[in-house]
Amino acid sequence: MAQLGVNIDHVATVRQARRTYEPDPVWAAALAELGGADGITLHLREDRRHIQDRDLRLLRETVTVKLNLEMACAEPVCRIALEVKPDQVTLVPENRQEVTTEGGLDLTTCRDRAAETIRKLKEAGIVVSLFLDPDEGQIALGKELGADAVELHTGCYALAKVGKARDAELVKLTKAGKVIVAAGLTLHAGHGLNYQNARAVADIPHMSELNIGHSIVARAIMVGFQTAVREMRDLIA
Repeated sequence: MAQLGVNIDHVATVRQARRTYEPDPVWAAALAELGGADGITLHLREDRRHIQDRDLRLLRETVTVKLNLEMACAEPVCRIALEVKPDQVTLVPENRQEVTTEGGLDLTTCRDRAAETIRKLKEAGIVVSLFLDPDEGQIALGKELGADAVELHTGCYALAKVGKARDAELVKLTKAGKVIVAAGLTLHAGHGLNYQNARAVADIPHMSELNIGHSIVARAIMVGFQTAVREMRDLIA
């Protein structure tokens, strides 16, 4: 059964809209745990547009489930990760102009930087996952660089029209999942997943973890954070 990692970035997005102290993503993480979350995910971006250093440090002290830090292969953020020591780091691409992450990490263009970041994190005892498109070449390179897991970018699947187009994207994810597992890596997935499309991805063989954020935060505005997480936990189970 796939575990649920709840991404709390967009709780911080609402807070940063007014540069104030509420809503607090640390509080949201506690409610997510009460709702059944298996992990808490947050992205400490270089531009600090939502999650702040303070959030990461407090979450490390308070979260009792897996703490998964998303970050770019950037030395300043890597230093923070090595100090705080989350349970897992997921390396993702960053573009200052993007609204949200637009695709998987391209390891062919950042190979040396990624290799060095992976080495440092693993030496500190941190599990390393790579956010990749369902591409066999990228997966093979991720294995070569020493990653422990691959999180498949599900954005194309999530944006595809229901029917043949979405079914085709699901086939791509399923095939990539087989390659990941055959390589001895742990299979994760995330991006754009919601209450309508997450179940099919959760059902991919050997799926270990789904990371879902925006949809849960959006639903939480209507029904409450704990309830929104519980509904997603039940759905993918």
